[in-house]
Amino acid sequence: MPTPTTPMTIRRCNRRTVLGYGAAGLAAALLPGEALALTDAQARALIQRAVDDVNVAISSGKTGPALYAMFERIFQKYADVNVIARSALGVAARQASPAQMAAFTQAFQGYLSRKYGKRFREFIGARFTIEGARPIKTFYEVKTTAILKGQAPFEVLWQVSDRSGADKFFNLIVEGVNMLASERTEIGAMLDRRRGNIDLLIQDLKTAG
Repeated sequence: MPTPTTPMTIRRCNRRTVLGYGAAGLAAALLPGEALALTDAQARALIQRAVDDVNVAISSGKTGPALYAMFERIFQKYADVNVIARSALGVAARQASPAQMAAFTQAFQGYLSRKYGKRFREFIGARFTIEGARPIKTFYEVKTTAILKGQAPFEVLWQVSDRSGADKFFNLIVEGVNMLASERTEIGAMLDRRRGNIDLLIQDLKTAG
């Protein structure tokens, strides 16, 4: 199985790699045709709270399941899990039953929490600064800079929408690398290896990451 692509491995290898999906184009497809009600201040405030909670988690000294549980709570609190999961499943989401979609979303949430929780400890001592926010069609993009001791700063963009009824982020872009596109590629490959069987994918996601 190929090594999963994550912001951390990307940062080590090639921060400037751009995946085949444009961030704005993918986001526009997910969030079509509604007026922008979210404000600059609200988008900034959401990401500031999310970053603060991430810092608490990575500085907690916890490891393993205890750390992953912290990240899952952060993910539940600040991310639009339904949009991210549906995007990751791609075309197969249209064939999934409501029960399968709910089960996939829950399994995917845990998978992402373990996947990123294992690597975010590299950010211990990091400082995130919010540089600004800009509206893009139906969402805001909040620019942050991650500053780590002994390493060059790098950019993290957070895409935020209130379309689900609450202010949530639905995508991360680390120096041009799109989380939604990365996960869609990864989940698509996992589904292909299981010959399109969504139930098998759901079971395997419960321990993957």
